[in-house]
Amino acid sequence: MSFTIPEPAPARLNRSELAVPGSSPKLFEKAARGPADIVFLDLEDAVAPDDKPQARKNIIAALHEVDWGDKTLSVRINGLDTPYMYRDVIDVLEQGGERLDLLMIPKVGTAADIYALDMLVTQIEQATGRRKRIGFEILIETALGMQNVHEIAAASKRNESLHFGVADYAASTKAKTTNIGGPNRLYGVLTDKPEGEGARDFFWGDMWHYATARLVVAARANGLRPVDGPFGDFSDGEGFTAQANRAAVLGCEGKWAIHPSQVPLANDLFSPSTAEVAQARRIIAAMEEAQASGRGAVALEGKLLDIASIRQAKVMVQKAEQIARR
Repeated sequence: MSFTIPEPAPARLNRSELAVPGSSPKLFEKAARGPADIVFLDLEDAVAPDDKPQARKNIIAALHEVDWGDKTLSVRINGLDTPYMYRDVIDVLEQGGERLDLLMIPKVGTAADIYALDMLVTQIEQATGRRKRIGFEILIETALGMQNVHEIAAASKRNESLHFGVADYAASTKAKTTNIGGPNRLYGVLTDKPEGEGARDFFWGDMWHYATARLVVAARANGLRPVDGPFGDFSDGEGFTAQANRAAVLGCEGKWAIHPSQVPLANDLFSPSTAEVAQARRIIAAMEEAQASGRGAVALEGKLLDIASIRQAKVMVQKAEQIARR
């Protein structure tokens, strides 16, 4: 282990993150009662320009009037290149009380973007005497942001999570797709020509693998939570499940839900199963027994275990305990 140890972000469940337009206050109560770990009230892409001032007022009212229980609550502000962002931050933080936990910052391109928001939020907290420190959720959804993702992840102590905004990222990189997440039938490899008249096989690939993996590394290296973004076809539960599993295997802690039907899928997929937790506990017990007898490794069920196995198992057990407390 390096002498430099990343400081972990506050421990929050982030299996599912439900998007709710700020211009649709009729959806707020349902979101508050629902099973999503985090709800973000949106002032950006889901709100038309003419509706943004009223959406801001709706969110401020909801921060006071809706019972959000123990749910983590975030607001996605507008981008730094718009005339809406400064008023989003000032009005929501000055008028919204203490209930808000996080700000989601879209289309972050450089570490300086985070520095600017940190300065503004810090001044507001100091001026208003705000007791709860606001954390940052950072959306990486441009080529510039992906280029600078490691510097962005380290730009502020307020940073808690990195999110992959796949649709805007595709537009930024001019990718040949109109899907919001998911595979593309054109992204794959064709096997060599076989001898004779046999057919050639075509294997689909994951066109988002590099971007997601790079985001996960930047997040984990800085103690942040990596979160996979939206899957646009909310009628396709199987497709959502496949993409969420792929994100989880790469190291993501959770996934966005753009429709309530996606929330239970995400919660289930990013929760360790009973069998997985039981196996993790067996690994921990076997390694503790081995260490007590002076051994650094042990065989369990035909597989070699060492100190790294304990670290993996403890991560799974800790997540299960966190979910149980919720």
